[in-house]
Amino acid sequence: MRADRFEPLPDDVLDRWSTFGRWPDRQYFPGLLGLEIEELKADYCRMRLPFRPEHEQPAGVVHGGALATLMDTVVVPAIGSAYGPETQYMTLTMNLSYIGAVREADVVAEGWVTRRGRSTVFCRAEAMCEDRLVMEGSLIYAVREPR
Repeated sequence: MRADRFEPLPDDVLDRWSTFGRWPDRQYFPGLLGLEIEELKADYCRMRLPFRPEHEQPAGVVHGGALATLMDTVVVPAIGSAYGPETQYMTLTMNLSYIGAVREADVVAEGWVTRRGRSTVFCRAEAMCEDRLVMEGSLIYAVREPR
């Protein structure tokens, strides 16, 4: 795990992200899948996709779209750790490699920022299942303040 490479966050930032996936006013897609933050540091996040049978596709493996959502979502708190609560993040590109299938098991992903520009943030992510790499990718996000 990479968490030890990143600095701790102030308590107010940790508090702001503590309800990620459990918004009080409505259900968003990450919450629908059950994604859970396990650890958050500056420019880093570890997140779990708990296994549910409804995540499977007919061949009996976890659907690639559920895994892609985990990868796309794990970098959001890592990106957001450096910005205020009103900042918006949008995926520009997401290049993912599926390395192994997942059968009836949780998946844990790590996402981290590799470089920040003025309005673009570059990230990497990896997903593990039972100590084996099942997915890796690079993601680029646009970051902007609301209008």
